[in-house]
Amino acid sequence: MTSSASNPISIIVEQGLLPLYFHADKQVSANILRALYQAGVKVVEYTNRGAEALSNFKHLRSVSDKELPGMLLGAGTIKTDKHAREFIDAGADFLISPGWSKKVAKIASHENILWAPGCMTPSEIMKAEDYGVELIKLFPGSSLGPGFVSAIKELFPNLLFIPTGGVKLEEDNLRAWFKSGVCAVGAGSTLIDKNAIALGEYASLEALTASSLDLIQYVKQSLKK
Repeated sequence: MTSSASNPISIIVEQGLLPLYFHADKQVSANILRALYQAGVKVVEYTNRGAEALSNFKHLRSVSDKELPGMLLGAGTIKTDKHAREFIDAGADFLISPGWSKKVAKIASHENILWAPGCMTPSEIMKAEDYGVELIKLFPGSSLGPGFVSAIKELFPNLLFIPTGGVKLEEDNLRAWFKSGVCAVGAGSTLIDKNAIALGEYASLEALTASSLDLIQYVKQSLKK
């Protein structure tokens, strides 16, 4: 774990965008990470969605530590205590899960590492809050929508929310989400296009990421007026 990982929440909030991805090839995974970093990204979620995920994550941790100063690398799709321990040992700066897991919650608390569970209902959010969770992943965002956040935000004033799944990197959609009260948005295939990656178009990924970061900052600033 890097020394800069003391408060990944602040970096996620500042960035406003959490890129998330998995690729079976470790070199492609590293090239994606480099492109994101060149665009200005300082925090990324690498998802545990394949047999190669752990070994690839270790490679990304090495690349990040050697080439990408200040990069925070989190592990996503963590569903078991075994995976939580493996990725923490591999140097994860934070963990994200698609749902609630009491075992993962206990490990994250014991290791003093940020963990964001996926929630869809007020009951799930209440359970997470009881365990001291600070950041809630709203998943799938496409099913919940900004209206859900607007309706429950006042019930949980001390929690931060980040929707993932179905978020569009377009001004109207981003404005709706940030106006509802989210601290950031997660972006997978809407940002990291599989076809572009297959063609090795990392420059286009870098350009889209940079423009998305700029758009998010513009939206956030405009909502303060």
